[in-house]
Amino acid sequence: MEPVIGLAVGRGTGPELAAVFERVLEGIGRSYSVGVEVVRSPRTYHSYHSAKAEGGTRRIRELNRDDAEHYEAFCRARADRGTTAIFRTAINAQSLYLVRQHLQAVKVDVIATPTASLLMVRDEAQGFYTGENSHAPGVVTRTAEFSREITDKVISYALRRARREWPDGEVDRILMAYKFHLLDGALDEWVADASARHGVEIGLFQPDTVNRDLVEHGLAPRTVIIAGNEWADIMHVVLLDRFCSERQENRFTENVHLHPDVAGLVEYQTVHGSADDIAGQDVVNPVATVRAAATIAERHAGCAGAIGAVERALRSVARRGVLTKDQGGRYSTTEVVCALLDVLEPHELPASLVAGS
Repeated sequence: MEPVIGLAVGRGTGPELAAVFERVLEGIGRSYSVGVEVVRSPRTYHSYHSAKAEGGTRRIRELNRDDAEHYEAFCRARADRGTTAIFRTAINAQSLYLVRQHLQAVKVDVIATPTASLLMVRDEAQGFYTGENSHAPGVVTRTAEFSREITDKVISYALRRARREWPDGEVDRILMAYKFHLLDGALDEWVADASARHGVEIGLFQPDTVNRDLVEHGLAPRTVIIAGNEWADIMHVVLLDRFCSERQENRFTENVHLHPDVAGLVEYQTVHGSADDIAGQDVVNPVATVRAAATIAERHAGCAGAIGAVERALRSVARRGVLTKDQGGRYSTTEVVCALLDVLEPHELPASLVAGS
């Protein structure tokens, strides 16, 4: 039975990147003699700019609500059918965070240096990025909440994920970066209880304190940061640049849903946004999407070694200068993907797999 992968597409450069994803996933599967079925959501979701183009505030609210309801239903339906992975291009954040709140999502990225590794777990299920808006003349009121239940779930997941990243169980520091001074001491209590229950030391700090510590001392060899999106959304790109000289255009992240109705469903997305200003020009950088396709192929479609094979192919085309304009090249999205697939041949796969093919 073929593995099934979900695909959700937003406006802007979404259709172009969806085509890249499908083509690369198919190419990897062909190299491994593995068929992968891709099930695409029937709706093309709005970016902020495409929603804004359709009308004023009331219309944007309607589109946000409709997109959120549709995408949540798509995620639930795929989870019910046993799908374990969805690739999604960028959609309007307001719709997206409603879904993340309902499905209790965390965003995960590992930022590695030659001597240290940071596991960042972003709390997308609660806080100021979630919640509902109400409107009065000249006023928007946004209501959000934090809860002990969600905080416990996020901490528990971060600790499980740390054990997966570092099976020997050794972690040097576990930090939480939240604006906890605004929460009347409640978050302090919840974190202290969780720390005692799990038998680990968890430091809860204001975001500026975490920033100062990272600037002065850098990363411990193994660091876990659990963070509210108020800090992590801004700092993610900075941390990528500071600690591993990476750009968001080349990175993807995974969103893990903690709600029991969709347990086991992981959503992969590029770190960059919808880039509406370059939509349809065949110039969007495909690297993040390519890497997401490789990771999904390896983790969810049985293509062991696909991540390494694609990284070797990316290095090969980069050495030849086959890059999009944002990376200093002069090639189109399509040309970069074609060049990559040309070198993604069986000889690029791990020797053990080639020998057994």
